[in-house]
Amino acid sequence: MQPKAFLKTLKFLHLSLVLGLVLFAVIAYMQNSEITAQPDSSNPFLYAVPIIAIIGYFGSQFLSKKMVSKITTNLSLEEKLKKYKSASHVKFMIIELPAIFALFAFYTTANALPLVIAVSLIAYLFSQKPSINRIKDELRLNQKEVNALES
Repeated sequence: MQPKAFLKTLKFLHLSLVLGLVLFAVIAYMQNSEITAQPDSSNPFLYAVPIIAIIGYFGSQFLSKKMVSKITTNLSLEEKLKKYKSASHVKFMIIELPAIFALFAFYTTANALPLVIAVSLIAYLFSQKPSINRIKDELRLNQKEVNALES
C-alpha cells in the first residue's frame, strides 16, 4: 500500500460517509412537511436518540484512541497505516450509526430534536477528516515516515 494512496482512500471513504449522511438528512427534511419541536413523552425515539448519540460520540473517541495506542513505533509504516485505517473505520462507523438512527427518528416522527442531534453528529464526523498532520500526530511518526507519507 502506497502511503499517498492510503490517504486518498481514507479521505474518499470519509467524504462519502459524510455526503451520504447529508443526502439522507436533506431527503428526510424534504419529506417532512410539518416539523415540530414539541416534546412528546410517549415517543421513545426522543429518549433513545440522545442516549445513542452520546454513546456514539464518546465510544468513537474511546475505541479509536485505544486502537491507535496499540500501534507501536517499531512497526513498519505500512503496518501502522493499516492499523490506523482500521481505527479510522471503527471511529467513522461509531459516529455514523447514531447519526443514521437520529435521521431515521426524525424521518418517522418529524420532531426537530433528532435532526439537531444528527446534524451535530454529521458536523463532528466532518471534523474528523483525515489529514497528514492528524496521522502524523496520532501515530507519532518519525521524520522518515513523514517524508514517505508526504511524497
